Amino acid sequence: MLKRGLVLAFLFLIILTVSAPWATSQQEGEVPAYNAGPPPKGTKLPPILTKDQLWGDNAQFSYQTRAYELAAKIPAVLHQQPCYCYCDRMGHNSLHSCFENAHGARCDICLKELYYSYAQYRKGRTATQIRKGIIAGEWRKVDLETAATVTE
Repeated sequence: MLKRGLVLAFLFLIILTVSAPWATSQQEGEVPAYNAGPPPKGTKLPPILTKDQLWGDNAQFSYQTRAYELAAKIPAVLHQQPCYCYCDRMGHNSLHSCFENAHGARCDICLKELYYSYAQYRKGRTATQIRKGIIAGEWRKVDLETAATVTE
């Protein structure tokens, strides 16, 4: 009986320890992980997937594949943006991380933040200005159905 109690207490502590970073990353007003500046000179960011690497549900809509094309054009900007799907709890360190794999194609939040970032970049905004807009929630206004029509 004592052994069983100790095992349960141990499991409880493990669960509490593992879930703590996830819980704190979603606290009200908490900004998810991002990089405050561009990558250091000579540092290569992990590659963004190409649209040809997406298939099935990850390439069902044009706004999914178009997002990856645009992400490849502004990797340093994305490196400096938080992602409000709170994927930092999975090890992501910025919005860029979402497009290094198929996660970005399946997440409306990542997609909207990407299209918002690209549109603001095209307007001449800096990564810091774009980040302020993302934190303020301006990305929520993005309509994914029309976003894919963005031209270079």
